[in-house]
Amino acid sequence: MPKKPCAISLALVFCLSALFWIPHRPVYANEGQKEQSKNPKEKEDLYSKVELFSYALTTIQSEYVDEKTPTDLIYGSLKGMLSSLDPHSQFLPPDDYKDLKTETQGKFGGLGVEITIKDGLLTIITPIEDTPAWKVGVKAGDRIVKIEKELTRDMTLDDAVKRLRGNPGTVIHITILREKEGVVKDFTITRELIHVQDVKEPHMMDDHIGYIRLTEFREDTYKQFHTALEKLKKEGVDSLIVDLRNNPGGLLNVAIKITQDFLLAGETIVSTKGRHPTNDTVAKSTNTKGEFLTWPMVVLINEGSASASEILAGALKDNKRAVIVGIKSFGKGSVQSVIPLPDGSGLRLTTAKYFTPSGVCIHGIGITPDVVVEPGALKEEESDKDKDKKDKKNIEQIFENIENQNKKQPENLTEEKKKELQQKKKDEQDNQLQVAVDIIKGIKIYRGFNHH
Repeated sequence: MPKKPCAISLALVFCLSALFWIPHRPVYANEGQKEQSKNPKEKEDLYSKVELFSYALTTIQSEYVDEKTPTDLIYGSLKGMLSSLDPHSQFLPPDDYKDLKTETQGKFGGLGVEITIKDGLLTIITPIEDTPAWKVGVKAGDRIVKIEKELTRDMTLDDAVKRLRGNPGTVIHITILREKEGVVKDFTITRELIHVQDVKEPHMMDDHIGYIRLTEFREDTYKQFHTALEKLKKEGVDSLIVDLRNNPGGLLNVAIKITQDFLLAGETIVSTKGRHPTNDTVAKSTNTKGEFLTWPMVVLINEGSASASEILAGALKDNKRAVIVGIKSFGKGSVQSVIPLPDGSGLRLTTAKYFTPSGVCIHGIGITPDVVVEPGALKEEESDKDKDKKDKKNIEQIFENIENQNKKQPENLTEEKKKELQQKKKDEQDNQLQVAVDIIKGIKIYRGFNHH
């Protein structure tokens, strides 16, 4: 028979009740007070349950086979409580809370994957480009079914993140299920310190079309993006492709700032709706400069585009400002507020859901492109006659190369020129990107007709 914790003091109950209410005070003070006064029964129920909690806590502390500290028990209960809400809410012990702040600054350790729990399975939103996970071939949508030898069934998001993280240079084994192909794959990955470069490959393509790739939305992303945009403008760019493929999101305020560059003042970017009026917001553009407002635009998305990426794509789509090309996005449309707690820990709590300007909630649905294009490299269909010609040409090319080996080679290409040629070749093989280029060329032609 466990000992009855009759010594539970009233002070303990009030301390525990305060613990439960601390995260709500900075966000919902007025609303919380109103609700308590309107629903006295609800208040009584809460305090009776807190008493139940304190009873269980004291019993565990006195009777459990191994001695546990109060911090172990409280942190454990908070982890369980937060994980029972939804896959994105979590309790962050002090070290994890510190890591979260480091991540938003663009530097952290691990594999380089963004993960969530989808359909009850641990799912990769996207591997971040040029990270260990990306290099070994992990893909967006892969389900992690094992970490080391442990099945991920019933594993919380917080636990999974902890297992995947580790010191740079250490090795981890994961098993994934790739549902589209119906295969199970094992990966051995060496952890690295992840440095995230948010803006990649800004360059001018044919017909003065600019291209910018965004890999994530972090504190410095807007500055990087705007610098790239101004550079392209000076080079003569007059239209833009923004590539959000495999961009898992990030900071909402940064996505809003980037979106504003392309929307007129007063146009809606995103709205949020939550349980309390303080969570109901509408973000509108305040752009009065008009520098990039007339540029024809295409936004590329795929199943790895999530959260803030979907906000940007949804805002430009609903305001008829850009053509969205690719395949349906991930569908992560909930708002997480990070709330610090007094001991240096914190809560990551879902407090609202995102809505696009047309009022659509993207959570679990995603953004459907205006033009659906499956990913892949461009390939031309060849007839047997064409193949014979190609084979003969290849044979001739081999002998031509041998003959030219001893001839004087042209002046060596600069590193910059080599990169430019490699980029052009890469662009030409990207079928989704080539469709985007064709759409922008079409818009330009159409506008030209209207001017005559």
